Amino acid sequence: MAFLGVDTGGTFTDFLLFDEDGGKLSIHKVLSTPEAPEHAILQGVAALGIDTHDLLLVHGSTVATNAVLEGKGVRTAYITNRGLADVLTIGRQARTELYNLQPQKTPPLIPPELCLEVDSRLSAAGDAIAAMDGAGLRALCSEIEALAPRSVAINLLFSFIDDSEERRIEQALRDRGLEHVFVSRSSDVLPEYGEYERGMTTTLNAYVGPLMQGYLRRLEQNAPGCRLAVMQSSGGTASAHQAGRYPVQLLLSGPAGGLKGARFTAARSGFDRLLSFDMGGTSTDVSIIDQEIGFTTEGHIGDYPLAVPMVDMHTIGAGGGSIASVDAGGMLLVGPESAGADPGPACYCKGGSRATVTDANVVLGRLLPDAFLGGRMTLDREKSEQVVAAVAADLDMDAFEAAAGIIDVVNDHMVRALRVMSVQRGEDPKDYTLVSFGGAGGLHVCALADAMQMQHALVPVNAGVLSALGMLAAEPSRERSMTIKLLLKDCNAVDIEEQFRQLHEVAERELREIAGDCDMQSQYSVDLRYSGQSYTLNLLWDLPEELEYAFHELHESQYGHRMDIDVELVNLRLRLIGERPAFELPLWQPVAESGEQYTAVYGYAEPVPVLVRDALQVDQCINGPALITETTSTTWIDKGWQAKVDRYGNLLLTLDR
Repeated sequence: MAFLGVDTGGTFTDFLLFDEDGGKLSIHKVLSTPEAPEHAILQGVAALGIDTHDLLLVHGSTVATNAVLEGKGVRTAYITNRGLADVLTIGRQARTELYNLQPQKTPPLIPPELCLEVDSRLSAAGDAIAAMDGAGLRALCSEIEALAPRSVAINLLFSFIDDSEERRIEQALRDRGLEHVFVSRSSDVLPEYGEYERGMTTTLNAYVGPLMQGYLRRLEQNAPGCRLAVMQSSGGTASAHQAGRYPVQLLLSGPAGGLKGARFTAARSGFDRLLSFDMGGTSTDVSIIDQEIGFTTEGHIGDYPLAVPMVDMHTIGAGGGSIASVDAGGMLLVGPESAGADPGPACYCKGGSRATVTDANVVLGRLLPDAFLGGRMTLDREKSEQVVAAVAADLDMDAFEAAAGIIDVVNDHMVRALRVMSVQRGEDPKDYTLVSFGGAGGLHVCALADAMQMQHALVPVNAGVLSALGMLAAEPSRERSMTIKLLLKDCNAVDIEEQFRQLHEVAERELREIAGDCDMQSQYSVDLRYSGQSYTLNLLWDLPEELEYAFHELHESQYGHRMDIDVELVNLRLRLIGERPAFELPLWQPVAESGEQYTAVYGYAEPVPVLVRDALQVDQCINGPALITETTSTTWIDKGWQAKVDRYGNLLLTLDR
């Protein structure tokens, strides 16, 4: 059987094919096709000559992400209780521009005319205060019919206690003949407290649901016989059916694959404390891994909160395609605007006319025009020089100095992001290994490690397609949660475990769609807080008295104090994990002829050696300065650094000063 990992990025779509019979890895990259992402995937499948009838395709998708960020979701209606139609617009009243007396008003995700109210109400204890009658349901259905949305989001107060009214609305829409309308219920998508976060998560699910379902349907139709799985934001995979039903769980799909790939690869090289950065064409994703990948339920996509489980990372607009400019005060700026895949950097010869980070690396000699994508795509150095020279003229310096300045600025952006995930959390970066991946990461790894005062770094094998590798290293998983809100001293362990059993039953049924009849591992955890607090800490489930002690200890370690206040159990969380596909990194075997070329690199008087990564031998050491080229990326080994090839082909970088 063949396994294909696919990561759809802003500039490139990456492929990593693993043949289980021969244990061979094949990699491929094509330019992304943002308007129809499946076209790039089908191009890659054809180029790799894959028979889809014997293929597991694990896919990281940006369809839902791009639709949210670009405001291109479907027409969606929002149904809530009488008097609560403005919840999504009001939010938490957090001001993004604290000192701006005339902030620009951001249009709400759902316009007021599509926010509908119903006469239904539960108390905080779940008691029915008001219920819709048949006439009210019929009137609501008529209103939906007249508005003609493609999706409906239903978010009723306290539906996580009793979901019967939300179910009545959904059934009424079906009975009215509106089966074509995508329905997203908050009691199904996120049965947790927090009206705004639950409502926004449910609405985002509806906002992109039809787009994701249509995309997956087209992909399955054009890849007959293929088993299609989709990477979730939590780092596990889901079936195409579940991905289409809960697309809100895919909004960090690609970055999650990168973290899975980083942890999987680094573990083979003996590293388990990692500070990672994934630098692609449009953005850089930064995260910290201490034994295990961190998760959060307090993430965001653009301006919108997401309360579903997702990998804990920090994203900035700094990538190979980030555009350099000079502001009115003569200050050099880089990003967050990106040239993306179309037109891309100027050196791509697709119409790009502004200097990017990639163009700067070409000008400095760190990115070789003839070695890009293994020689399948040639970069135009002259065009890079022209656009960088335009920036240099505004700065009153030569093109080489301007290019070096562009690299310094983008490096500074990434260093600040790395500090957010490490120093600002009380972690010393020197205790970690910097893991670099993404198409552009290897060009910046030494500079970032220097700036963070780190002694060790790792550039994994196939670093340019590591997110695609992570898709194959991911286990199928399902996450389920529910709010119960009880004082821990009042909790009955037997009752809690029965509720976990019910969550397990639902999650297992969903997971069997992709995992089949396999062994599954379950992880039960709870969100706890001091009574009256707004935020929680997550702990693995245990007896209530043990949990209380563990919570006090964790709170003191996190915040420096503990309180003599009752502890409240807020949410139950279940993570169910199936068996990972039979994918392993093969031992490294050179597949190219060894040979050393030399090239001029700005800042060095003597030519710098250029080595082909596919020709490197296990245990071979390379002293910087040196360039190491491969099909999917280029690694710049700076002066004072040494790279050693391990048995899997990973480059282990050590400061040698």
